[in-house]
Amino acid sequence: MTVMKSLLVAAAATVALSAQAHAQAQTLPTNGTLVVVPAFGEVKHVNDQVVATLAVEEQDKDKAAAASRVNQKMNKGIAIVKQADPSAALKSYGYYTYPVYPEERPLPAGAVAKPRLPTAWRVGQYLEVTTANLASLPKTVSAAQGVLTLNGLNFGLKPETIRLLDDQRIAATYKNLNERVAAIAKAMGRNVSDAVLDTVDFEGSGNYATESRPAAAPMMMRSAKMAEDSAVAEPSFEPGETTLDMRVVGKVKFK
Repeated sequence: MTVMKSLLVAAAATVALSAQAHAQAQTLPTNGTLVVVPAFGEVKHVNDQVVATLAVEEQDKDKAAAASRVNQKMNKGIAIVKQADPSAALKSYGYYTYPVYPEERPLPAGAVAKPRLPTAWRVGQYLEVTTANLASLPKTVSAAQGVLTLNGLNFGLKPETIRLLDDQRIAATYKNLNERVAAIAKAMGRNVSDAVLDTVDFEGSGNYATESRPAAAPMMMRSAKMAEDSAVAEPSFEPGETTLDMRVVGKVKFK
């Protein structure tokens, strides 16, 4: 009986201490507390612009002959793109010329390697096509592929579209900040009206999450005997959408 009584007394003491500790935790002073609150916001929009990378490459024992074919095909490809999509902005870049050497073979013991001489020359160039005419994109690419090769596509948003979405992005981020401040005030046992927004720092507000154009990958060599005007079926493209995000950090002080 004495043991039972002792256990009950100990249990009661434990409960009392736990309740006291809980009460103390609930009554931590928060007056003048400065809270740093990160928040995030984002908006999505269907892509309305594309950057297409077209290319041409030729190989020949005669460097001048290879360069001449590249120049002819690029000139013809540019004319085709301009006719198919007059609104497109064109930019040529990455003209290259480099030698092609024969495959190295193991030499017999004691043999001296001879100077390597190129067996051919590889010449190429790239054409960047930027357009908002996505409806005509398959037709434009198909026409260009009769002469050039498609090396890459990068869908995104026009600069003016990004500017129009900026207000929505800021509003979404600020809304999230207010929601997080309200949640923090509730967790602290305070009214949100007791919180005063001391500082708002829109970090990276001008850094748009756009995808950079990757460096042109080595392309498969096209046969010099390929017909320049070979018909190419129209490809299918899905522009997708782009997400623009923003981060804000707010400093909130409780009265």
